[in-house]
Amino acid sequence: MRVRLKGINTVKKRLADGSTKTYRYHRATGKLLQGEPGSPEFIESYGAAARGQKRPQTASSDTFAALVVKYKASEVFKLLADRTQSEYARLLKAVESEFGTLPSSALNDPDVLGDFLEYQDAVAKASGAREADNRLAATSAMLTWAKDRKNIRFNHLRGFKRLHYADRSEILWLPEHVLAFMDKAEPELQPALILAAHTALRESDLLGLKWTAYRDGCLVVRISKSRRNRGNGRLVDIPCTKSLRQMLDKMPRTSEYILTTRTNRRFKIRYFSRLWHETMVAAGIDKIKLEGVEEPVSLHFNDLRGTAITLLSEAGCTPQEIATITGHSLKYVNHILEKYLARTKGLARKAIEKFESSPSAQFMLDLRTAESA
Repeated sequence: MRVRLKGINTVKKRLADGSTKTYRYHRATGKLLQGEPGSPEFIESYGAAARGQKRPQTASSDTFAALVVKYKASEVFKLLADRTQSEYARLLKAVESEFGTLPSSALNDPDVLGDFLEYQDAVAKASGAREADNRLAATSAMLTWAKDRKNIRFNHLRGFKRLHYADRSEILWLPEHVLAFMDKAEPELQPALILAAHTALRESDLLGLKWTAYRDGCLVVRISKSRRNRGNGRLVDIPCTKSLRQMLDKMPRTSEYILTTRTNRRFKIRYFSRLWHETMVAAGIDKIKLEGVEEPVSLHFNDLRGTAITLLSEAGCTPQEIATITGHSLKYVNHILEKYLARTKGLARKAIEKFESSPSAQFMLDLRTAESA
């Protein structure tokens, strides 16, 4: 007669090829049990796990799902931007449907990485590589938090290999893109492009701008991405250009927010993004061709940040000066310049002009080959 062993968690996972694989874990220790139930290998594996048991634990308080609940209630999670919190919650809910009953202690087993990578492959096939990467990225962030708080010993997802990679280092809004967009954009969208191009602020920060932030010719903005203390970002003063001041001074103040819908309500991010995309399509710039790149690439709203910083650099501003104008950190400005300068020729021309006018470089400029002398 088969002995019914207690304290076993059974987890079924769908593999990339569509088949289902069953894993069994010793509930109290999280150890993966080998063999099929009733086999000598399984009983031996169960006995070894039981002997290593230090203290009884319950599945409800020691599972992947329980970690998700604790993480979302943590201060670390609350310090994330509102949009990031919402997206992480969505991603973790999806992962929880697959791994929710997995004992948290099983996350210490290096083999669990293989399980997550199989899940990544399956999601990539069903919903795309980017979604698959994002689910694992949110999970890795949670596991790092759990490791720091001694809920688990290892985060085997840290540094996982991503399936989706997008090199946006050459993607900029060129003058023809801006003019095409402005020609098709509704009046409520046009100020958004101008604000983005003049301030290098990201979409979420622009949509949250209130009229009280505009004073003394500057925009006083708390940058959401740099949150540190209880949800507060770094407060920066961004001087407005003359043309930006003229636009803001002429805009009707029908709401506490600068950017509003045609009914004078604050933009919801999803609604704004949909309107923006529809305008991009109407203007024929949702996909653009780059020299030397065979496939068209997507032009994003946040590429305007790179455009703004690059134009300031081409105008002769140093990274330090750009940082004081845009309110970003010097590290961020240098990062943007490294990404986007590949698409521009202005700085290269100026650099050559400086080289040709430098007395110290004259000896090099005077060099001639025997044939050209």
